[in-house]
Amino acid sequence: MQLLNDEDGWIELKRNELASVFNCVPSQINYVLSTRFSEENGYVTESKRGGGGYLRIRRMTGAGALASYIGLIGAEIDAGGAVSLLGSAVSAGIISQHDALLIGSAVSDRSIPINQPYKNKVRASILKNTLSKLTEGTENKNV
Repeated sequence: MQLLNDEDGWIELKRNELASVFNCVPSQINYVLSTRFSEENGYVTESKRGGGGYLRIRRMTGAGALASYIGLIGAEIDAGGAVSLLGSAVSAGIISQHDALLIGSAVSDRSIPINQPYKNKVRASILKNTLSKLTEGTENKNV
């Protein structure tokens, strides 16, 4: 995390170097990456094994990161999943705490007074559409 904060959003490390940082063997690196630097946590990772192997980690930002989060939602999502996804997006700096609270309120069980199996499908649709609008806002700010 510290290296990512010091760099331009990308870091590239040798597998052996990263293994020593995480105090594990190089073959465990993919597991470490999947738990700490996952897409759900706001990161993109690339890995190449072998003698010249490397690991690249990039923090997702802006509209691309929001689009990635939208892709994680799927056809349906329960209330806990929505809250978790919004919390991860806030932690990754992709949306503000204020936006997460508003969106969370809109997709809560209290705001969707219908029964299953439709509730989670409606929630996913609302969540995707709301995040899509934030993506449009992000793209407009960069113009």
